[in-house]
Amino acid sequence: MSRALPKYNKRRVALIGGATALVLTGAVIAGSALAGETSKGNGTTNAQTLAGPGTISCPDVASQLPAIPATAQAEVDRNIALLQTQIDEANQRLIDTVGQGGPNFVQNAILGPLEDKRIAVVNRIATAIGRTADRPAGLEALAPCTLNAGGVAEEEAGAGEEAGAGEEAEAAPSATASDAAEGAGEEAGNEASGDAGNAGVGTISCPDVASQLPAIPATAQAEVDRNLALLQTQIDEANKRLVDTVGQGGPNFVQNAIVGPLASKRTAAIERIAISIGRTAEKPQGLESLAACTVTQ
Repeated sequence: MSRALPKYNKRRVALIGGATALVLTGAVIAGSALAGETSKGNGTTNAQTLAGPGTISCPDVASQLPAIPATAQAEVDRNIALLQTQIDEANQRLIDTVGQGGPNFVQNAILGPLEDKRIAVVNRIATAIGRTADRPAGLEALAPCTLNAGGVAEEEAGAGEEAGAGEEAEAAPSATASDAAEGAGEEAGNEASGDAGNAGVGTISCPDVASQLPAIPATAQAEVDRNLALLQTQIDEANKRLVDTVGQGGPNFVQNAIVGPLASKRTAAIERIAISIGRTAEKPQGLESLAACTVTQ
């Protein structure tokens, strides 16, 4: 009896020890799987978070200019410096908006408006030179800029949008909730985001430019008419985009993707009108104040 008891105890100890080992093994496996999943998740998050926004690259205008008359040098230098300032501001906006918007956000809200601003500036450069020398032609071809793929922010924004607002917030942890909703709502049709963004169609209202112009020289009439028609076309296109994007975007979607780019396009068209008049008459001043538009519900 006394010898049987130790054998029983040994069997019991063996069974308990085996069960304990099994439990511990399961815990280790589960812990390893959890750690792997966490590591994998963290790796994805870090990849998205650390992805750079890229940089904007624009053609160099200064190197494409002809000899600059001394009387135009100061104005040309001022506008060349402005071109660089515009690029710097656009690059800063790239950084500030990482994780926002849909697949076309960078083009619509940053590159497009930058191109319009550059068109206006290179036109002023050409006009300054043309006052006392041959006006350089074709400078507008230098206006478009591109996004260097130093980062993949745009692609990852699209991935975050398709996955949902939660992943968008994870990809850009420093973004506000409204920023994350803006990114997710534009691509995935998030209703809450849409209500905060383009909640209704509305109509875009812009100041009338034609009524604010001085007498138009006959030599400028055709160009002025062409740009006035373009101003109306721009408004029509913006109103159509309002209709097409109802329910999309975050709280700043309409401003960033529609009204803001429209103002930049109008600035360029208005500048062309002023330049065409100024070739044979006094150039009208202050027309840029007519560029900004509003959305009325």
